[in-house]
This record gives sequence, C-alpha cells and structure tokens, in this order.
Amino acid sequence: MVAGCGYAITEVTCLGLIELGSFMLKYLVPRIAWCDLKVMFAVAVFGALVAGFYGVLHDQITYSIGPEYFTKFKFDQFQFADLGLGDRIFVSCIGFLASWWVGFIMAWFLSRRLIPNQPRSLAYLAILKGLVIVFGSGVLAGMVGYFYGIWRGAGSDYSAWSPFVQRLQITDTWAFVRVAYIHNASYLGGVIGFLVALVVIRPKQVKPNPGNIK
Repeated sequence: MVAGCGYAITEVTCLGLIELGSFMLKYLVPRIAWCDLKVMFAVAVFGALVAGFYGVLHDQITYSIGPEYFTKFKFDQFQFADLGLGDRIFVSCIGFLASWWVGFIMAWFLSRRLIPNQPRSLAYLAILKGLVIVFGSGVLAGMVGYFYGIWRGAGSDYSAWSPFVQRLQITDTWAFVRVAYIHNASYLGGVIGFLVALVVIRPKQVKPNPGNIK
C-alpha cells in the first residue's frame, strides 16, 4: 500500500509539473499561425520605420536647441554611425538608430495582441490607434520636458549635473540639460503611451474563422 501510494503521488506530481510546464510554455513561446506571423513582422517593421523617422525629426529639433548634447555626448556613443557627411546627417543617423528598435518592439506587441482571431481591417485600425497613442504620448512628454527646462531657467542650480558637465566640458549647461530633459521625457512618455495602448485597445471578440483574416 505504501509503495502504491508513493507511486500514485509521484505520478500525480509528474502530471502536475507537465501541465504547469505546458501552461508556461504557452506564454513564453506562444503558438502563432504562419499567416499571422508574417503580418505581425510586417507591422513591426512599419513601427520601426515610423519610430526611426520620428527619432530623426526629434533629434534634429533637439540638436538645434543644444548641439553639445550631440557633439560632446551622443557623437561619442554612436561613432560607428558617422558617415562623414556633416553633423546634421550624423544627428539623423543617431535619431534613427536610437528609436527604430523601440517602434519595432512596441508594434510587435500591439500586433501580437490585436492581429490573431479578428478581421485584419479591425486589427490594422487598432494598431494604428495604438501607435498614435504611443507617439502622441512621447511628443507630449517631450514638450513637458522642454517647458520644464525653460521654466527652470539658465540661472537655476544645476550642481547635480556638474560631474557630467565637467567631464564632457559642456559650455552651455542650460541647453544641454534642456535637451536631456526632452530626451528622457520622450522615452518615458513613449513607455507610458505603450502601456496605455495595451490597456485601452483590446481585440474584438470574434470567433476564429479563416474568412475573418483576409
């Protein structure tokens, strides 16, 4: 009896572990139909391009506000992207490289949530709304960062930035800090917008039907 009970308990435990493993695997490595996967990847690439060109425009504007943020900071980080075509082109390359991956990841997760099991037209519209929320939130947050820097003014205490400013030999601290505020706020705004989009935009409850994905 004891041996039998031990065998039964072991069998139940193994079955429980197998079920738990299957449950975790479902979410860690979800099964995605090939027709959905191709569309999701295309949407992610579209998101990467939109984010990349947004980054180009964003950095062109912030370069005009505080060039030293790039010439004494970002240019060193992205030396490999210097095409030797002038600072403005270099700034554009930095803006694209710093942003495309964010758009790819966000568009991928939006498409993963919205494309399967609902008509393509509804999915595309929902994803577009999600991207508008993400980039709109990023723009709004960047503007908040800009006006916060304006509000603080050139005469404010920026002693917390002193080690950074001294190491990089910044001559216009206020402009440098304003651009830093804009960049940090933009990233934070994008993340917040992404979370809002995931919560607010939900897939339509449509029964799986091959005709719904055409």
